[in-house]
Amino acid sequence: MRKYDAVIFDMDGTLLDTLEDLKDAVNYALRALAMPERTLSEIRQFVGNGAQLLLKRAVPEGTQEAAVARALALFREYYGLHCNDKTKAYEGVVQLLRELKAEGYALAIVSNKPDPAVKELAAIYFEGIVGTAIGERSGAAKKPAPDTVYAALGELKVAAERAVYVGDSEVDVMTAANAGLPCISVLWGFRDREFLHENGADCFVETPDEIRKYV
Repeated sequence: MRKYDAVIFDMDGTLLDTLEDLKDAVNYALRALAMPERTLSEIRQFVGNGAQLLLKRAVPEGTQEAAVARALALFREYYGLHCNDKTKAYEGVVQLLRELKAEGYALAIVSNKPDPAVKELAAIYFEGIVGTAIGERSGAAKKPAPDTVYAALGELKVAAERAVYVGDSEVDVMTAANAGLPCISVLWGFRDREFLHENGADCFVETPDEIRKYV
């Protein structure tokens, strides 16, 4: 007897390796404003809280809000056109999702990535497998607020106590806690085990297939 009826996944660092495309979009915005570019390692630490905070972290300290807003607009413009240039699904992820769907699990993606990019990438990589994909959008607080998780559960018609959340970051740990869901933390994403443990994670998997034993 399985524990859950629904599995909700984060996208960046959990299902898809999006880091190179995010770096390119951030650095496009920074170059356009004559600001120093950022390394892949820096971008890895900046992601997780949505596009606005990503750009706020990427611009030089003390940058005026108007310039941050301009950088964000440039980022969104570029990323909207280039969100799949270098992005790829992590090995084993698509197979896992296919198997979970075949076994009757309801599946969803909940991300702090801009909603149009979430829906586009979900359609490219998981069409016919994951039907519910929700990103950052107006009218709903982004993670770690539980709003978008609740929206996904509403679309899936599954109660929170019958769902589990899967992510790669401290934001995902907090999101799951705020929504009243257990959290499975993956170790192939943008944060390491020690950091996740320090931020409250207590269930870890090293490969996508390992998720099956927890659901």
